[in-house]
Amino acid sequence: MIAESTSVRVDIRKYDGSLSAQWTATRLGEDEHGVWLGTAQGVPVSSDTGGWKSRFAYVVLVPRGEWWPATFCVDPGPEMYCDVCTVPEWNADGTVVRMVDLDLDVVRPRGGEAHVEDEDEFAEHRVRYGYPDSVFDTAQQTCEWLMQAGHRDGGIEPFVSAYRHWLGLIG
Repeated sequence: MIAESTSVRVDIRKYDGSLSAQWTATRLGEDEHGVWLGTAQGVPVSSDTGGWKSRFAYVVLVPRGEWWPATFCVDPGPEMYCDVCTVPEWNADGTVVRMVDLDLDVVRPRGGEAHVEDEDEFAEHRVRYGYPDSVFDTAQQTCEWLMQAGHRDGGIEPFVSAYRHWLGLIG
């Protein structure tokens, strides 16, 4: 078991291997939903297209064996932001988590309903990067599942309230 409060490098790539986003988070703990990472406002994030600082404090849930991480932000950030990605992979000592961003995002703004973003980018990158049919199909199925699971009324955990405990540790 990895100790809480360990620094974790989050390394998200595009399908061609280029850097989509990379930053250092703090491992807050683990529960039945997966590993929870915390990121303070102002943390530097790098990518192949430049760098920026995180605009909000947030937690990221890295689930086990699923094609998505889920981000939950403090106000005024989006309540829920799920990237459709390949299954996250951890290095041996739990200090690096890697995944490939497949472009589709399911976003639930604060007080609003979940919606899908970047469908055009997903279609474009399917051709540019040559997503195999199995990756394309799983990404679409994951996106559809996230839309239902992350629904404000009638959604399931951890998208309903479980994240609030973890967000309270950093916000």
